[in-house]
Amino acid sequence: MPSDICFEPPGTARPENESTNEVARHHLERYPVVVNVSVAWGEMDALGHVNNIVFYRYFETARIAYFNRLGRTSFTADREKGLILARSGCRYKAPVTHPDTVAVGARVTALDDDRMRMEYAVFSPKLGKIAAVGEAEVVSYDYRRGCRTPFDPSYRAMIVALEGREPPPLRQRSAAPAE
Repeated sequence: MPSDICFEPPGTARPENESTNEVARHHLERYPVVVNVSVAWGEMDALGHVNNIVFYRYFETARIAYFNRLGRTSFTADREKGLILARSGCRYKAPVTHPDTVAVGARVTALDDDRMRMEYAVFSPKLGKIAAVGEAEVVSYDYRRGCRTPFDPSYRAMIVALEGREPPPLRQRSAAPAE
């Protein structure tokens, strides 16, 4: 399924030319939501590459863009039920440095009644390859009762529609990112 390149959040730089987009699209074709994020100078650490924690911010940006595509644009209006991050992980494959504009893909790879596994990939046009892959388990959560709750059937249907397929159920609850 071809990726739908989504330029979010507002204010992030877009790739300088269409060929960069095409290369990113090739590497992230299995991800229905892709966001471009400018690498800031201040994100680098003393070793001269983007600090490891910044990749979790990249994942978060892609995850929120994914939820926005599902119509979830407010995360504070309805505090009765919502989504909560249960676990996350990252496998670093190559050091990213400034200047660069990474493309971050997000997809749902497994879906249960009350949780989903999301996977992310960070593509660096400067490096010409995937620089990191990540995974998160996101749970449908009842904030009033303080426990997980099933996804609304319409929300689940929107995930299936965006993915273009029915993601398989979670078979194992692993924090290790898939490649």
